Amino acid sequence: MGQESLLGRWPLIGRASQLEKFDESLEDPRVRGFVVFGPRGAGKSRLIEECLERAEGAGRRVGRAVATAAAASIPLGAVAHLLPAEADLSDPVTGFASVARLLSRSGTDPAPMVIGVDDVHLLDATSAVLLRQLMDAGVIFLLGSVSTGEPPGAAVAALSCEDSVQQMDLVDFRRSQVEELLERVLGGYVGSNTVSQMFIASGGNPLYLRELVIGAVTGGILTCDGELWEMTPGRLPGTRRLTDLLRSRLSAASPEGRDVLEALALCEPLSVAQLTVDAHPRTLDELERAGLIVIGRERRRTAVRLAHPLYGEVLRADITTVRRQETLLHHLSLLEKSGARRREDAMRLATYRLAATGTADPALLMRAAALAIHTRAYANALSLLHAVPEEWHGVQYRLLLGKTLYETGEFGQAETVLSQAVAPAADEQETLLVTSLRVQNLIWGLGASQRTVREVVEVARHRVASPSGHQILIATEAAGCFALGEFPRSLALCSRLPLDSGPGPDVMTWLIAVTTRSAALAFLGRCEEAVTWARRATSVSAAVDAELYSMTTHEAAHHSVLTLALAESGCLAESQAVGEEAYRTLAQGIPSPEQRLLAFQLGRAAWLAGHPGQARRWYAELVRAARPYTAIVLPLALSGLAASAALQGDLQAAEAALTEYDRLTCAVHMPEERLGVAWLHAVRGELSHARAVLTAAAREAGERGQIAFESVLLTDLVRLGGACEAAERLAEIAEAADGRFHRARADLAAAWAEGCPDRLLAAAGEMETIGADLLAAEAASVAAGILRQAGDSRRARAAALRAQLLAARCEGARTPALTTGGSGARLTRRQQEIALLASQGMPSKDVAEQLGISARTVDNHLRHIYVEFGITTRRELATHLNGVVPLESRSRGT
Repeated sequence: MGQESLLGRWPLIGRASQLEKFDESLEDPRVRGFVVFGPRGAGKSRLIEECLERAEGAGRRVGRAVATAAAASIPLGAVAHLLPAEADLSDPVTGFASVARLLSRSGTDPAPMVIGVDDVHLLDATSAVLLRQLMDAGVIFLLGSVSTGEPPGAAVAALSCEDSVQQMDLVDFRRSQVEELLERVLGGYVGSNTVSQMFIASGGNPLYLRELVIGAVTGGILTCDGELWEMTPGRLPGTRRLTDLLRSRLSAASPEGRDVLEALALCEPLSVAQLTVDAHPRTLDELERAGLIVIGRERRRTAVRLAHPLYGEVLRADITTVRRQETLLHHLSLLEKSGARRREDAMRLATYRLAATGTADPALLMRAAALAIHTRAYANALSLLHAVPEEWHGVQYRLLLGKTLYETGEFGQAETVLSQAVAPAADEQETLLVTSLRVQNLIWGLGASQRTVREVVEVARHRVASPSGHQILIATEAAGCFALGEFPRSLALCSRLPLDSGPGPDVMTWLIAVTTRSAALAFLGRCEEAVTWARRATSVSAAVDAELYSMTTHEAAHHSVLTLALAESGCLAESQAVGEEAYRTLAQGIPSPEQRLLAFQLGRAAWLAGHPGQARRWYAELVRAARPYTAIVLPLALSGLAASAALQGDLQAAEAALTEYDRLTCAVHMPEERLGVAWLHAVRGELSHARAVLTAAAREAGERGQIAFESVLLTDLVRLGGACEAAERLAEIAEAADGRFHRARADLAAAWAEGCPDRLLAAAGEMETIGADLLAAEAASVAAGILRQAGDSRRARAAALRAQLLAARCEGARTPALTTGGSGARLTRRQQEIALLASQGMPSKDVAEQLGISARTVDNHLRHIYVEFGITTRRELATHLNGVVPLESRSRGT
């Protein structure tokens, strides 16, 4: 992606309603004009240009004008080029009449000419009067823009304040629109952190967003790894044009107003009381009217902030060192005089003093760092901790630093720091905190083995005497067992804890244990229990003082488990809603471990729903965030990415993901990781290989008690021709487990194995209700094929249409069941495999070598396939199967 492509005209996003209203206004003979109001950079000019093109496409004559302050000094300066050369304007009355006559279109098409005028508020009075008269005479249709926040002038009143003029407000983009625009412009998926950073920094302003993207791409800060565009955290460059625009905007402030803006750039938010110590209230009023600051209630005080995040970037870059120090020390003094009673004031005091003098009281730095961790401001926490002198580097310091390093992904450094805190831990509480955090880092950060985790827990067990302390260690070990796939042992450990009686005084240990229990139950097939416990955890966590999360798991972890439990129970839509809402609260900067877990759960839920595009996006985001490490989630993410890409026909991306997967050295692998290899085989047409991979993986999952993994793997075995082998075990799982999804999978397998169209259609209905669209589409497709073969063409057509509608939700997914299943042909599993391979243009001898049979056998099967499909060539076969495996792979984001 080069700067040249970014400099072109960007797509118009989120303006469909405005365009539709313009079309209606243009066709309404009572409407004389259409004026768009909006802030600078909101895309008014882009919208007007699009409207002019639509008018031109409808056969209208169009003209364009741009009003400027310079042109306003000359009568008719903005519109002179639109006036007929022969018009005599020496006498305004007769001159205006002649312009109207000359511009009028005679004959059979008297439609008014559409005149687009940018910045109507800058028009000179003569131009405004002329345009108004031409509108009233029906000679022109005015299409104008007005920047809100500008002083309302006579031109705006004359040209827009009439019932015959349609007014339209244009607001800045919402986050979802920013995401859509970024992905359209960049040509690929964009990470949630990057979307959030761009949305916050631009304030949703399209012009600012454009300049930020250009600056980030050309500066090498916004890059694509082949799947996902992501920006380097903490860096947000714009362009010289953006800086000039912002400086011009800020230059409207008076000298006293500039002092206020600089103070906010360094210390926002500030209260009105703090600012009016030095500035007159009238200055704040002027800044607010100019749109440079916003004033609003925050808790029990009236707070002042800069009106746009980018204002702070420009102001800070222009503040001299001396001025910066002077401003910080002044507001530090004001804060100290006020008593600094708010909890966040400790962080302000430390930050101001550190920035101004390079040092601060060590106790204050430690307290401020704890608050920064609590608010997830990890970069700030690190700078505060690095300023703490070495003699203060005790256990509490190492806990804070270890937690911060863990959250920022520096897992190796975190282990070094935390391991150094084990011996000097002075009491039981410190020992438990160090152990819990260290186990969390070892598992989720470094992917350590269960043996290592148990050794860490055993060391702590010898130093802990109280019953409550041993319960904390049990909860810690249970969480470790779960993370490493030992679900039965994890649940057994949780059963030793008094969880049913409620959180009690140690709410955080209860939350960790309940979350672990819920996740283990979900993967063991006890889905309804899992949802119940997960809902209890999220309810309790919502009422907990958020500061308690500073040294433990974040509240989002409980929502991650609820996302998992809902998906396993068959509530896929609710699972997605819960997960995405929680994810948005985290996607603000450096990806956290909780954010990575949520991305995995959302990707897996999307895969279960049969939406490979959504799954691929979540897995790609997770891979990008976890790539420096080989912790538990990375192999699962790479496998999920491979499976999703394969299902979309992008073999190149699938193979790349699996190549990276093969290079990993992990202590633990989960059986579900084999989905990527299996689906790559399947999409290549190597169905027997795919079934062998799935069968072995399902057997391993069953032996380890991982019911959820086994159920998913066996269901995919059904989809690839192994219904008879999988149906019995899926029925056993449905009998032993609970949850709607497990029962639906068993019913689907039984119907598929039996070849009963009625049962298949019933299974499709149940899967559609659950939200598993691809499974529903496949079941309906197979039912259509059986009905067609039986001669029931009416029901076959209905089933095929149902399959087609369901498959349309599945983001381009192509599977054997959707292609050969609905054809009505009676094909054996071997013939299906040969059909898929031959449809790629593979010669018979290569197919034979691939499958370990003779070329003559391949040709015999192909003759039967051709007869069944009513075709005669491989090309027709490829067309008939609708390109299960495209000859050229697609690639996103390059």
